[in-house]
Amino acid sequence: MNEFLSYTVIGIFTGAAYAIAASGLVLTYSTTRVFNIAHGAIGMFFTFVYWDFSQRQGLPAWLSLVLVLGICAPLTGVLLQRFVTRGLGTAPVGVSLVVTVALLVAMIGIATQIWKPEARAIPEFFPDKRFDVWGIVITPQHIITLVLSLLVAGGLYVLLARTRVGTAMRASVDNAELLGLYGGRAEVVSALAWAVGTSLAALGGILLAPQIGMDFYLLTLIVISAYAAAMLGKLTSLPMTYVGAMALGLASSYVVGYLDKFPGAENLTGLPPVVPTIFLFAILVLLPQAPLRIGQVKGLVSAPVPSPTKTGVWGIGLIGFVVLLVSGMADSTLLNVGTAIAYGILMLSLVLLTGYGGFVSLAQFAFAGVGAVIYSQVEQPNLFGLAVAIIGTGLVGAIVAIPVLRLTGLYLALATLAFGQLMDKLIFTSAWAFEFNNPLKAERLSVLGYKFESLTSTVIMMAVFFVLVAFVIIAIRRGRLGRILIAMRDSQAACGTLGLDMRWFRVGVFAGSASIAGLAGALLISMRMSITANDFLYFNSLLLLLMAGVWGLTSITGAALGGVFMMYLPVAQGENPDIAGLLFVLLAVGAIILGRNPNGLAYYLFQLPRWIQGSLFPALAEKYPGMALRAQEYGFGRRDDDDYDDGDHNDGDPGGDPGAGPLAEEVDTHAVAAR
Repeated sequence: MNEFLSYTVIGIFTGAAYAIAASGLVLTYSTTRVFNIAHGAIGMFFTFVYWDFSQRQGLPAWLSLVLVLGICAPLTGVLLQRFVTRGLGTAPVGVSLVVTVALLVAMIGIATQIWKPEARAIPEFFPDKRFDVWGIVITPQHIITLVLSLLVAGGLYVLLARTRVGTAMRASVDNAELLGLYGGRAEVVSALAWAVGTSLAALGGILLAPQIGMDFYLLTLIVISAYAAAMLGKLTSLPMTYVGAMALGLASSYVVGYLDKFPGAENLTGLPPVVPTIFLFAILVLLPQAPLRIGQVKGLVSAPVPSPTKTGVWGIGLIGFVVLLVSGMADSTLLNVGTAIAYGILMLSLVLLTGYGGFVSLAQFAFAGVGAVIYSQVEQPNLFGLAVAIIGTGLVGAIVAIPVLRLTGLYLALATLAFGQLMDKLIFTSAWAFEFNNPLKAERLSVLGYKFESLTSTVIMMAVFFVLVAFVIIAIRRGRLGRILIAMRDSQAACGTLGLDMRWFRVGVFAGSASIAGLAGALLISMRMSITANDFLYFNSLLLLLMAGVWGLTSITGAALGGVFMMYLPVAQGENPDIAGLLFVLLAVGAIILGRNPNGLAYYLFQLPRWIQGSLFPALAEKYPGMALRAQEYGFGRRDDDDYDDGDHNDGDPGGDPGAGPLAEEVDTHAVAAR
C-alpha cells in the first residue's frame, strides 16, 4: 500500500509541474491562436539560465528566480511576440508550425552554444528538509510545486474570466479591430500573454529539472506532456488542462513503478518516456477537436509546374550532372552525396503532402525508418523487395491516417508528431526493428539482374529514382488529382460545401507521401548497407520541415537543395563543433524569415535570371540595338508561354519563367474567402 501511495504522491507532484507548463501553453494559444511548439524548448533555455545564475554565478535561489521569471523570461516573451510570432494567429497552420518549430530549434541551438554539454544539476528547494507522512517522504520541492500549480491555474482563470485585461486578451483573438474601436490595444495584450506564457514555461522547467536532469532534449520534451494536458482542455479550458496534467503525471508514475511487474517488460523499456505521447495520441483520436475556423481571408500560394518537355530536359540534365560529379569521388564523399539524394526524396514527400496538399507531417523520418526496416527484411534486395518496402510504408501511412480522418490542421500535425516519437522511442528500440539499436544490415539493390555493387553506381541509381519521383509528383500536380489537392489546401470548408468527401482522399495522400519517405529510407540503407535507429530520430523530422521551409515546400528544386543542406548540416557540425549550436540558430532564423513564404529561397533563385535580364538587358539593348535583336531571336527578353504549363491547362495565363531553373515553379498568390 505504501508503494502505491508513494507512486501516487510522485505522480501528483509531477502532474503539478506539467500543469504549470500546460497552463502557459493554453494561455498563449487561447489569447493569440498561436500554438507554440517551442514551449518546452523555451522552458529548457530558461532552466539553464536559472542554473547559470544560481550555480555558476552563485546568486541566491530566490534572486535567480526573480531575475528569470520576473525579467528575462517576460522580456523574451514580449520580443518573441513582437518579432517572431506576430500575425501568426491568422496565418495557415503550416506557416505557424514552421515558425514555432524554428523557434524550438533556435532555443536548442542557443543553449548548446552557450552551455557546452557536461554534467549539471539543479538542487531542490530546501534540500535538507524532509517530511514523513504515513511512511511517505515528501520534500519542500513537492509542496512548492503543488501550491504553485494551484495558484497558477486559479490566477489564470481569474485573469481571463474576471478581469478587463483577460477580456481584452480574448477579444484580441475574436476581433482585434473591434477591440481597437473600444480603446483596446491588441498588440499590447498579446505581448502580455506571451510574457506570462514564457514565464510559466520557465517555471515548469525549473521545477522539473531536479527530477529529470539538466538535459537539453529531455527538458524540451516537457512540452509533449503539456500538449497532452492542454489538448484535454481543448486548448481553452484551464480546469480540464489541470485535470489532464494530473492524470498524465499519475499515469507516468504508475508505469515507471509497475512496469517491471508485467511479463515481457524487458521489451518495453522505451514505454515510460512515451506515456505522454500515447496520452496525447489517444486524446487527439478520441476527443472531438475544436471547431474549424472558417470565414478567413488568407493569402494562399499556388505553384504552377513546368511543361513535360522542360521537366524531361532538366531531369536528364540532373542525372548527367550527378554522373559527372561522382566520377572519381572518394567513398566518404559519395556517401554524403547519396545521403543528400535520399534526403531530397524525403523532402519530395513533403512537397506532395504539405506543399500541394496543405497537411503538415512531423513524422517523415519515422516513415523512412519503416521503409528501411522492411527493405532489410526482404530476402532479395531487388525491385520487388523495394516495391514491398514502398507499399508496406504506404500501408503504415494509411493506418496512421485512418484514426485521424476527422483531424485537420494543428491536430493532425500533433498526431503525426506523436506517431513519430512513438516510433523513435518505442518501436525502433525494440528487438524486431533495429535489434535494440544495433546496426541494421541490408544488401545493395539489384535491378533486372544487375547489382549495384559500387557506391558510384548506387548513387547514380538514387539520382535516377529522385528524378522519377519528381516526374510522378509533377504529373500529379498537372492533372485532376493535383487540382483537387490545391483546392483542398486552399479551403477544406469550400470543398465540403461543393460535396467533395476529402477524408479518404486524404488517406491516399498520406499513403503516397509515406511511400515516398519509405523509398528514401530503403535507398539509404541500400547505399550504406547498415544503419541504426539514430538515423531516424523524430527530431530530424522537425529539421526536415525547417529545411523544406527555407528552400521551398512547393518546388522540386527546393526539395533538391533542401536535401543537400540537410545532409551538410551534421557534417558542418561535426567539422566545426565549436559552432554546432550556432548552425542550428542560423537554420532557425532562415526558417523564421522565410516561413511565411512556402516557396522559400528557391523562388528567389528563380527570379535571378529575370532580375539580371531586367537590370542589365535594357541598358545593353539601348547601347547595342543589334545585340537586342539577336538576343530576342534566341528567346531572351520574351515569354515563351507555350513552353510552360501552369498545371491548369490555361496557356493564356503566363504561369512562369521558362529560364527559371531546374523543375522550377513560380508563385501565383491568391486571396480566397471561405464562408
